[in-house]
Amino acid sequence: MTLLRVLLADDHTLVRAGLRKLLESIEDIEVVGEASDGLTLLSLAGQLQPDLVLMDISMPELNGLEAAARLAKDWPAIRVVILSMHQNEEYVRQALRHGAAGYLLKDAAPMELDLAIRAIRRGETFLSPSVAHGVVSDYAQRLRSDETPGDQLTPRQREVLKLIAEGRSTKEIARILDLSIKTVDTHRSQLMRQLDIHEVAGLVRHAMRTGLIT
Repeated sequence: MTLLRVLLADDHTLVRAGLRKLLESIEDIEVVGEASDGLTLLSLAGQLQPDLVLMDISMPELNGLEAAARLAKDWPAIRVVILSMHQNEEYVRQALRHGAAGYLLKDAAPMELDLAIRAIRRGETFLSPSVAHGVVSDYAQRLRSDETPGDQLTPRQREVLKLIAEGRSTKEIARILDLSIKTVDTHRSQLMRQLDIHEVAGLVRHAMRTGLIT
């Protein structure tokens, strides 16, 4: 396994000393430098070109989030793991958005640091388990809230839309689906209102975009 060169950044000397000791107990890791603030971190990163930066989110001069964004822009090959005492999902989202490859809580067990390093070596993202669940749940909720109106159509509405897009008349659709003509007209009106599309040509284009017809 190739040597992983790590740069530490934290404004607390004792924290850096503890991290160095933990990292040096992990095989094939070399701590190449330490920084006590964000600006020093960026300067050392440019000079030393480490494989990984392990840094606090709260630092003087330049905080960890801004430093992560600068690193991602200037030296994208350098991976970043944020260390933080904050379990708030918003901090985690901000860290990932700013280019971090991992988010590790400061009260995590030493084994988590080893797991994070292994994940980074594999090119993966690592989140402390105590924050990962919240982030995934939040992401799933955002996906649900971002659904388009077409995603919320009922199976029957999709059937009616498909047949309309195929050029079937209201009478034909009623016969094929064993519905009354009035019911088909109701479905057509609901589709137009729900999709905010008010002519048949628009329904056809929507059906093509969503793969209902080719």
